Amino acid sequence: MEVRKRVWGAQTSRPQALQGGNEMKKIVTIQDISCFGKCSLTVALPIISAMGIETAIIPTAVLSTHTMFSRFTFKDLSDQIEPISTHWKEEKLRFDALYTGYLGSFEQIDLMKQFFADFGEGSLKFVDPAMGDNGKLYPAFDEAFAKHMATLCAKADIIDPNLTEACFMLGTEYKEDGAYDEAYIKDILVKLTALGAKIAILTGVSFSPDKLGAMGYNSETGEFFSYYNQRIPAKYHGTGDVFSSSLVGAITRGIPLQEAIKIAADFTRQSILLTEQDPDKPWYGVNFEPAIPYLLEKLK
Repeated sequence: MEVRKRVWGAQTSRPQALQGGNEMKKIVTIQDISCFGKCSLTVALPIISAMGIETAIIPTAVLSTHTMFSRFTFKDLSDQIEPISTHWKEEKLRFDALYTGYLGSFEQIDLMKQFFADFGEGSLKFVDPAMGDNGKLYPAFDEAFAKHMATLCAKADIIDPNLTEACFMLGTEYKEDGAYDEAYIKDILVKLTALGAKIAILTGVSFSPDKLGAMGYNSETGEFFSYYNQRIPAKYHGTGDVFSSSLVGAITRGIPLQEAIKIAADFTRQSILLTEQDPDKPWYGVNFEPAIPYLLEKLK
């Protein structure tokens, strides 16, 4: 049987996508693949791609489902990160943004710091330090891990922790909705940027029972900014991934930060709303897929 290979034209030419010139924006996102469950890469890849951005991935692990299921399979891929990075350096690949999500170990955090050093020049470095919620770290993590995550946040341009993640990284007392004021949130934001990131955005911020949103701080300008939506009384796994993915996508497209936050927050809310309207609403994640046309309309 004759074996035929697909080639990119003449054997001496490189693929056009690697040659530079007028190309679409490129993001690489590094986080796990939960094969079922609507989180991490299975959220980031479709959302960012739908926004018209070429999306490369480095999977840090493969899970049969996300960890909110009663049991799941798990395959660590830490040993693949450095070889992929080495190959990409040989190919002289460059990205407009580097976006990290859920990282499962101290080793992976250190690998991401090296990845930022190798590919970060001229690129947006965006860290979503996904490791906890509702005042508690996820079961696999402890306070030492949170402190180590802070060392990666120090290398980023923008970080967007929720209040739980921020408090554990800073060693600050966590307060529930209704128990904190604006001064408390502003103090946390300033301390987050003191770790090293230029801009910190806190997600899940609320100063009234009917509103929920995000507040940020730009350490270079000294400016605070915020955006709030009408609260939907529901909680779903993966909404942080929806917000972060659409936010980094919007920023990479050149949309100003405060407008990008509004787009990401509105898209996340619309995803939750559509899930609440679904008679079979999945408990394991939000229906972001039918909300993508809404996102694309917002980008106009």
